Amino acid sequence: MASNIEFSSLQRIPLAYATCSIGCGPSDTLPRKLEAIAQAGFVAIELSFPDIIDYGSHVLGHSIEPDNYAEILTVTREIRKLCDANGLKVMMLQPFANFEGWAKGSPERQNAFERALGWIGIMKVVGTDILQVGATDTPASKISTARDTIVADLRELADLLAKHKFRLAYENWCWSTHAPGWKDVWEVVQAVDRPNVGLCLDTFQTGGSEWGDPTTQSGLIENVSQEELRKRFEASMCELARSVPADKIYLLQISDAYKVSPPLEDKTIDGLRPRGRWSHDYRPMPYDGGYLPIEDVARAVLKTGFRGWFSMEIFDAGPQGKGKKYEMDAFAKKAMENMQKLLKSCATDCNK
Repeated sequence: MASNIEFSSLQRIPLAYATCSIGCGPSDTLPRKLEAIAQAGFVAIELSFPDIIDYGSHVLGHSIEPDNYAEILTVTREIRKLCDANGLKVMMLQPFANFEGWAKGSPERQNAFERALGWIGIMKVVGTDILQVGATDTPASKISTARDTIVADLRELADLLAKHKFRLAYENWCWSTHAPGWKDVWEVVQAVDRPNVGLCLDTFQTGGSEWGDPTTQSGLIENVSQEELRKRFEASMCELARSVPADKIYLLQISDAYKVSPPLEDKTIDGLRPRGRWSHDYRPMPYDGGYLPIEDVARAVLKTGFRGWFSMEIFDAGPQGKGKKYEMDAFAKKAMENMQKLLKSCATDCNK
């Protein structure tokens, strides 16, 4: 674990932007998104599957079913051209969800592996080697959350990806059924024990699972005192910095969270748990109204020695989650400025 974080080392960190994280209306098409991201100085994107489907409807003139991979691959070839024209690399394909835990022989498990093969085809076309897999949020009543089952499924997926020299970036979603915290997914990754399986860490997901709570008045986890919460969080970040090898982190996603007022109802609505709804609509960029200790998370990741991808992944529908209008070029530029501010704030040799 590195105690010092030199700013000069942070200047070589490659910066990406998730395509699902920009745009606030039908006119904000994928080509415009890519232009805004590139003009702001980002060098790569996380390509979001919904953006492929949406752009496909413009290219082909009709809606595309999410399992029609023949049409999807036609669209992704056009997206690859757009990325090349804007000087952007596709760093990762996301979000591959609800994969693990299905019963053997079930149609859901068959569908999960059919999706995996389809997404591998997309990865080949767009030129990325990383598939983001979110720790499933399928209810425990429908899947097995037994660790050996989860591990076996992910190991099988990892071996499919390895045939193409692709990697699996496993992410804790703070509302996940079985792995809401960074330590949960790290334990799974260690058990999977494949060289092409690592972590997709996220400042929101970590702060949102161990510090914040959108269902409380304070916005904090309230089953312990604030002093105890602070101590626990500090200990967790120290453990992350000490225990995770840098080469097992594939990227760090960057976003903050609004303190929701009034708090969200503490129940599942439209299939989304409170933290899932929080994640969907209440995630601004750093220094733009959020309150989570995201600098602490980023600093812990950097203390591992990691200097790989930092990627902006925000879902900013405003403090009330009802929508936010903005011009994309200015928004992307501000995202870059705030990303640079975050990096400088994490350095131990800069005047704050």
